[in-house]
Amino acid sequence: MNWRKPLIFAGLHLTGSKIPFYLEEIKRVSKLPQDEIKKYQDKKLEKLLLHSYQNVPYYHKILPEAGVIIDGEVHLKNFGKIPILTKEIIGSNFEDLKSRNLKTRTFYENHTGGSTGQPLIFLQDKYYEDQNFANKIFFCGLAGKDIGKKEMKIWGSEKDLVEGTSSIKSRLTFWLYNRLFENSFNLDTEQTNKIIQNINSEQPDLIWGYVNSLLILSRYINENNLVIKSPRAVISAAGTLTEDIRSEIKQAFNCKVLNVYGSREMGDMAYEDVEGQGLSVFQHSHYLEVINRDNSDFGDIIVTSLNNYSFPFIRYKIGDISEGFIDSSNSNSNYVKLKNVVGRETGIFKTKDGKYVPPEFFIHIVGVVYNTGFIKQFQVIQKSFTVILVKIVLKDKKDEKMLAKIDTSIKKVMGDDCEVRFDFVDVIAPSKSGKYLYTISEVN
Repeated sequence: MNWRKPLIFAGLHLTGSKIPFYLEEIKRVSKLPQDEIKKYQDKKLEKLLLHSYQNVPYYHKILPEAGVIIDGEVHLKNFGKIPILTKEIIGSNFEDLKSRNLKTRTFYENHTGGSTGQPLIFLQDKYYEDQNFANKIFFCGLAGKDIGKKEMKIWGSEKDLVEGTSSIKSRLTFWLYNRLFENSFNLDTEQTNKIIQNINSEQPDLIWGYVNSLLILSRYINENNLVIKSPRAVISAAGTLTEDIRSEIKQAFNCKVLNVYGSREMGDMAYEDVEGQGLSVFQHSHYLEVINRDNSDFGDIIVTSLNNYSFPFIRYKIGDISEGFIDSSNSNSNYVKLKNVVGRETGIFKTKDGKYVPPEFFIHIVGVVYNTGFIKQFQVIQKSFTVILVKIVLKDKKDEKMLAKIDTSIKKVMGDDCEVRFDFVDVIAPSKSGKYLYTISEVN
């Protein structure tokens, strides 16, 4: 019996929380046909734009210049003319991006982990936070876990781990919501075994994890033929879930493996309801665009958060790349669907002739096709158009034949004049945010 659920909702109602209302609204909107969802989204977008014009100095200037605000009225047809918001613009216009009515909002400062080398400071508020929490409850329900049922986070962010256990209030909250945290920042054999033991003893309904943490854990389980008490689902976050990685995790946990797309500054933006069939966009809380790059099938994901009124993100270049939207007419979801999130902008390689190569190519070639078991960990770095560095942590004696094939495969894609250098190291450290980067491009 899930006694926690009624207790949680009773507590939310008693404290005046609007999370239950937001959750019911999400459920209602998600069942609407796409044209009605779009009308709902446009209405929220118009409200945000008008607020931003009236209360945020930065937008008070640029929205009329873009033709989005004319004589105090919103003209959505000109929305695409709003200049793209970048991290650099935010850094140089921080004060002007704050809403003038901050004092009327319960706001707080947040920041990204800096995995791209650019930590970003921004503001969020209670309205945004509660809407994002309602999104999580909704998505977890689709994955098979009701609120109050046990969930485990295998997480690499020290910030999240500390905040989740640093006070009596946070510990009580996590106990009530039945959440467990496992630290995967340094996932050695001892910690891996500890997590596996805890999974089998605690038997969570749902497991969340950094994609690389889940991969390391799954490989260990599969290689040692260990038996795991299967959760209802495993949710992969904070990285690119390739089909090779999904297959490895699925083999280990013997359950569905779903992807969720989110970020520190935007919250959860899109989710998988069916494995490998695209990411349904939370249109009630986000407006996503994909702007194609020249000579490429890939485009930059541009995001507008419909719920952050304290520090509006309008047409924000988040730094992720996608192949665009796909037909969702035969889907269980009524939301529009992203085909995928290929990876971070800083993880996409570029050839001399302007073509883009996604991380999946290198992950598949180095980590799967030519990995006969001798590669424990790897990272591919584009130093220049003509130099590719492959860092490898060896698990066994290096296989010269397979290394030669990796060299040949990379040259076929990056160019015959490209030099492939192998660097055998003892460890490859994660980024500041705890994320493990398979590919890094140092080429602008």
